Amino acid sequence: MTQHWPAGEIAQMILDGFDDYREHFRRITLGARERFEQARWQDIQRAAATRINLYEQKVGEVNGWLRDGFEPQLLLEVEQWPLVKSAYIRLIDPRLDDELAETWYNSLFCSLFSHDQISDGCMFIHTTRPSLRSHERAAQTRTYRPDGSLKGLLRALFADYAFAYGDLEGDVARLEDQLRECLPDWVCKDPALAVELFVPVLYRNKGAYLVGRLYNSDEQWPLVIPLLHREGHGIEADALITDEAEVSIIFSFTRSYFMVDVPVPGQFVNFLKRILPGKHIAELYTSIGFYKHGKSEFYRALINHLASSDDRFVMAPGVRGMVMSVFTLPGFNTVFKIIKDRFSPAKTVDRATVVEKYRLVKSVDRVGRMADTQEFADFRFPRAKFEPECLAELLEVAPSTVAVEGDTVLIRHCWTERRMTPLNLYLEQASEGQVLEALEDYGLAIKQLAAANIFPGDMLLKNFGVTRHGRVVFYDYDEISYLTEVNFRHIPPPRYPEDEMSGEPWYSIGPHDVFPEEFPPFLFADIGQRRLFSRLHGELYDADYWKGLQASIREGKVIDVFPYRRKVR
Repeated sequence: MTQHWPAGEIAQMILDGFDDYREHFRRITLGARERFEQARWQDIQRAAATRINLYEQKVGEVNGWLRDGFEPQLLLEVEQWPLVKSAYIRLIDPRLDDELAETWYNSLFCSLFSHDQISDGCMFIHTTRPSLRSHERAAQTRTYRPDGSLKGLLRALFADYAFAYGDLEGDVARLEDQLRECLPDWVCKDPALAVELFVPVLYRNKGAYLVGRLYNSDEQWPLVIPLLHREGHGIEADALITDEAEVSIIFSFTRSYFMVDVPVPGQFVNFLKRILPGKHIAELYTSIGFYKHGKSEFYRALINHLASSDDRFVMAPGVRGMVMSVFTLPGFNTVFKIIKDRFSPAKTVDRATVVEKYRLVKSVDRVGRMADTQEFADFRFPRAKFEPECLAELLEVAPSTVAVEGDTVLIRHCWTERRMTPLNLYLEQASEGQVLEALEDYGLAIKQLAAANIFPGDMLLKNFGVTRHGRVVFYDYDEISYLTEVNFRHIPPPRYPEDEMSGEPWYSIGPHDVFPEEFPPFLFADIGQRRLFSRLHGELYDADYWKGLQASIREGKVIDVFPYRRKVR
């Protein structure tokens, strides 16, 4: 064995890399206010994608530092890595972002050992950090009290969050009315009523958000005030939201990540958890851009669930996919998706393309209509945690991805997504009113994705899900593309009467050609649903509608998609 094994030096180099990553992450994040105030919408989208890609880029750089700084044979002596972990713990103990530092260490370890040496002795499978630090006061908050005047409270609040408002007095009057509508009259008059707001502003897409809570001695309500930049008219406070379900949607897994400067991430997540108790902390970390740590928290929740329940993996309900096989844990609100070894002949994509499409979704604006995914390598689960029928199906359709090693099932590669009710199954059980609402939202989902330059490709009902809040969300990505890559065409008129009777088209079809006139029978077997959807969203069957969207995108227009219900002005 090497006489001096450089555990401390390796630990320090890993932490230096983390500091470099955090500095670059913070620099991108701190530019959010200027981009918002200057209405640089396309720059906002580019910055979001750059920040997402930053993590893997910086892990690769530090991997290179380690390989350049230490002999490969020495660096890969895995039995010495508990010493590195111990040295690293001592280094991160004083930090305010120590939980993120643990995840960073895990990423470096896995990049060196290719997920082959995963153990709690060498890594942070379980965290060594205090859980939630509930004894500490929520970081960076301001408190406001009405002192008999809600209007005065709102004026004081906006004085602290200074922007170039266009009509602040008008905004204050409107938000005061909304606040009185949201809360019982006795609460608005309660002398103990207070507002606590997180000091840093959260930025995403074309909006900025003030986030906090309203509370008195007995109750609390979440509070979100979205700000919009009306070009030529200044900044406007658009709404005041106190409904927990609506605030939950703002922090949804279908949204892009917020830009917000949080020196103490765990404390802000605790603050969010207090106002959104139904959200898992994995989702809250992810929502503010720390998606890798969200992945760590998800994995810990998963292994804890498996260890503490009798839950077993089963195939997910719904139509079996032609490209992906999907399984789930009934008591855990997630689906696991693996790529099949052989696709249906109707599919022309290959495995590499599917991987590319799923990774694309991570870096585009999901506009509240695409489920976020987490990509995992080398999941190992006890064989006893699989229903035999589920395991048999996975081994049959994806033997290159799923393997049994004694009492363990190895999943070499998969994605996780939030579990939803497939739209086709939802419609089978829905009332007439629910069908109307779901089809209205299905059409809106397609339109909003298209306006964000995403074409779903396969728009069948089975590829969309309904969330617990009743929103329709797309979740099957193997055929997505940028809308501007698609060639939308009208079906040419028949040359002869016989053309219409032919089973084959009388016109050439290119690989990127799409004929929206063909959508109705393709999307809806149920004639009633087909007619209803034509009434609600018939323009989707017109190639000119899609071409108009493409023209807007090419002109650089970025659409407004609001993650909350807006009041009629």
